[in-house]
Amino acid sequence: MRLATWNVNSLKVRLPRVEEWLADVQPDVLCMQETKMADDAFPALAFAALGYESAHYGQGQWNGVAILSRVGLTDVVVNFAGGGEPDPDARIISALCDGIRVSCVYVPNGRTLEDDHYRYKLRWLAQLRAHVAALSKPTDQVIVTGDFNIAPTDLDVYDPAKFVGATHVSPAERAELQALCDWGMTDLFRKHHADGKLYSWWDYRAGDFHQGRGLRIDLVLGTAGVAERCEFSLVDRNARKGQLPSDHAPVMVDLA
Repeated sequence: MRLATWNVNSLKVRLPRVEEWLADVQPDVLCMQETKMADDAFPALAFAALGYESAHYGQGQWNGVAILSRVGLTDVVVNFAGGGEPDPDARIISALCDGIRVSCVYVPNGRTLEDDHYRYKLRWLAQLRAHVAALSKPTDQVIVTGDFNIAPTDLDVYDPAKFVGATHVSPAERAELQALCDWGMTDLFRKHHADGKLYSWWDYRAGDFHQGRGLRIDLVLGTAGVAERCEFSLVDRNARKGQLPSDHAPVMVDLA
């Protein structure tokens, strides 16, 4: 199975690029974030023409998550499982794809450490752990993937000194991410790129992409059973080039 995650930053704007990328790369499962469209506007027929079933959870001009699959798409869950207050935003969707429980997430940005949105982010991450535990066990085949808006370590930041006191790198965010990993998940990209300063997001401004000023905030986490199957991982930088790119690049993993 080839699985990919991609924050497309508006599917309406990026649909031709997504269709071209699907035809070229041929992932079996694609998780998308920031579709920025309502469910009734989602181009399910366009994806079906390419051989993909789809499930979308959207709310119009903000947020929005989707899973495309050509290896089965069943048991779809929108929003959080496991009780608690439903998220008012469309930020998480889960489904069973070829025996793997896949959750596609768009974690809140957090804005600043003093903002209520940051506290919402921390609550959201705690609820994500409850969601994963409600749907599965660490011994199951589970993937949680998407735009986490967290750089797991300083290796995932082009210049850590520039982010001191900022979101995406704060100890509390990283601790919440580590707690999810401690439940039984592995950062699959780092399994194959232990030391590289490789990024998945670059600001549109000031030529950050070409200058290498990025963050690795798009993650693919997998349980031990998935990690054992993972043979390859890649950030597809080519998808960040050209006309009207998203500010994120797809992250891919290949499973035996």
